[in-house]
Amino acid sequence: MQLTPLTRCLVATGLVLAGAAHADCLTDAEATALVNNFIARTPAANPQNQSEADAACSRAKVNALLEKHYGKVIGFKAGLTNPAVQKRFNYDKPVWGKLYDGMLLPHNSTVDAAFGARALFEADMLVRVKSAAINHATTPMEVLESIDQVIPFIELPDLMVQAPPQLNGPGVSAINVGARLGVAGKPIAVPVTRGERYALLDALRDMNVVVTDSTGAQRGQGKGSDILEHPLNAVVWLAGALQQENISMKPGDLISLGSFSPLMPPKAGVNATETYNGLPGAEPVTVNFK
Repeated sequence: MQLTPLTRCLVATGLVLAGAAHADCLTDAEATALVNNFIARTPAANPQNQSEADAACSRAKVNALLEKHYGKVIGFKAGLTNPAVQKRFNYDKPVWGKLYDGMLLPHNSTVDAAFGARALFEADMLVRVKSAAINHATTPMEVLESIDQVIPFIELPDLMVQAPPQLNGPGVSAINVGARLGVAGKPIAVPVTRGERYALLDALRDMNVVVTDSTGAQRGQGKGSDILEHPLNAVVWLAGALQQENISMKPGDLISLGSFSPLMPPKAGVNATETYNGLPGAEPVTVNFK
């Protein structure tokens, strides 16, 4: 059958529309626009209809551009490790992103309440990698044996898109899991003896993490076990996810484990303090919003 010019035009238009309905990896131009928005702290267009493969491709493009802006990668962020947070994003598994030099601030730092386009804060925790054996860890104890520090941490993510409620898991992955800033407290050294390590494992699982503000009001809380039944399971998951993309954690890397609390909006003039009740040696960590 011979197609008329009009028919050919309509067929082509239909193909274009069909392609638009099923988005792919962000184009180079889309990734550049997203990172430019991130740097400018203005909302970016939502990544649309991302499959898990699309999200991995998009994240890789975004990471390459962020590395040009920030420089050194200092570690990784495991996100959506708490089932309550997964539910918010209508997803049933974690995602990951990269942390960059300059993203981590010291205890009692002051930041703008509008530190990002869609600024939030949450109770989190960092661990520092001691050994490359962490890439093969399959249990919390194997993770503990491959780290040398546990660090109190308030994460300051930025969901940076025009319509955050429309983000799902792959969309969160595509925006580097919203990694923007975080405030790190005093590190806790991982003990040497096996008995002390078992005690630390139990404390990490059973601790109660509480966030309060400068008015004394409790803003959020959660248990260590809210993250994949044990917070170090976030590292077990991350090791497997990174291996799928031929990426490894290395000594000195910092790993963000995910949220013990709900995601909360900051308010100018009010601070947030995170306390790890039941975790020996853990001192509170505070961020001030201006």
